[in-house]
Amino acid sequence: MYVFVRRQGQSAEDAQDLVQGFFAKAIEKNFVAAAEPEKGRFRSFLLLALKRFMANEWDRVHREKRGGGREIISLDEQNTELRYKAEPPDEMSPDKAFERQWALTLLQQVLDRLCAEFSTPGKTRLFEEVKVFLSGEKGGAYAEIGARLEMTESAIKVTVHRLRKRYRELLRLEIANTVDSLQAIDDEIRNLFAALS
Repeated sequence: MYVFVRRQGQSAEDAQDLVQGFFAKAIEKNFVAAAEPEKGRFRSFLLLALKRFMANEWDRVHREKRGGGREIISLDEQNTELRYKAEPPDEMSPDKAFERQWALTLLQQVLDRLCAEFSTPGKTRLFEEVKVFLSGEKGGAYAEIGARLEMTESAIKVTVHRLRKRYRELLRLEIANTVDSLQAIDDEIRNLFAALS
């Protein structure tokens, strides 16, 4: 959401204020309860709500002082401006940037869950060696990784196959939390990868 607001031309400080104000209003009014899954994706609902909030803020005649007497939750902890500046410069629209960031965040959550499953002693190093095969990157050859880990090449291949399968399962589970039907999962996966292309 921060990336979307920045792409609208807002300064870093104003973007932080708008995103924080949006979430404060969302919590205060509990408007998320009004989201109806059959009417569309939750992220579309969220983006539309943010756009409306920004329009209302723009229309205000008198702006409150920064914070407005509310508890301030620092966006600095997440280094949002640093992450925004690290984005490659392009002509991507704010809506497309929002979709892309949503997809990247979702994939990172899946990777974090998968990493947690491999957090037992002995498995951490294995995961670090083979995770490159999840993204299609050219990792070391299976035999080389096997030699480093004192495993056979076929054992590494089986591990990579299982890792990819589990990654797909976790991705589907994560997406299932954002849609209202099983049929929508495949559509959402296509949209996710379209946002990244």
